[in-house]
Amino acid sequence: MPAPASGRRLGPVWETTLAPRAGMTTGLTMAGFRNHSMTAVDLPVVPHPAITLIVEFGDDSLVVGDGGDLRHRGSLVAGLGLRRINMWGKGVECVEVRLSPLVAHSVLGISPAELADGMVAVDDLWGHDASRLRDQLAHTSSWQDRFALTGTLLARRRDAEPKVDPEVAWAWGEITGSHGRRRVEELADEIGWSRKRLWARFRSQIGVPPKRAASLVRFDRAVHRLAAGRNPAEVAADGGYADQSHLHREALAFTGLTPAALARHPELVEDGPGFAC
Repeated sequence: MPAPASGRRLGPVWETTLAPRAGMTTGLTMAGFRNHSMTAVDLPVVPHPAITLIVEFGDDSLVVGDGGDLRHRGSLVAGLGLRRINMWGKGVECVEVRLSPLVAHSVLGISPAELADGMVAVDDLWGHDASRLRDQLAHTSSWQDRFALTGTLLARRRDAEPKVDPEVAWAWGEITGSHGRRRVEELADEIGWSRKRLWARFRSQIGVPPKRAASLVRFDRAVHRLAAGRNPAEVAADGGYADQSHLHREALAFTGLTPAALARHPELVEDGPGFAC
């Protein structure tokens, strides 16, 4: 029998419930979010090294965008390459699934490379399956049952045929396992490929080049350490950054916030509002 989902409140307006990992398909994590605010909230999104699926079913629609031309309302799939985006909404309820890029293509039916730094409507990918799932989630009161409904659909849609070369999967594992500190040249040498070939195959199957993936993985570790109260200088020094200004530039590029600002708002970094998009 799976453990019950864990629930907690993040900040004044968000409540999150994490799905138990027991029984979860490899490469997936899942959580549910509810926004309690009576007025629209506007929050920066902290990126994560995963493909993101959001299925919303609340009274109002979630809006995600960069303040410019990139803007999406409702259920979506977002690629690894998104930078400096915010989310808006009130009365939002959603299930979010984070997918490793190694399984995203098989589960979602779209290559991470097709997503790249953009977003795609879930309805465009799944058609009637998407609207039916939203309706089921809206008429289900238990987060545990909502997770089960979502997991069942993902398992049914999953293609058993691998979509990622073993060499690319190994390189991704080395990047994540080293917290983004492996050099692309070293990875290519160990695989026996040229750097150019690794770059091309990795980008076509993971969605971003290996150097970009390493930057995202490195930043993910750094931002969680900042949220835990570690000093930015210390985080930069032992996190693979050239210096503190390097970390500062990366934080601005990924979130529009400084390391100090991220440290002051750990709720953006935990599996909460930042996880919700």
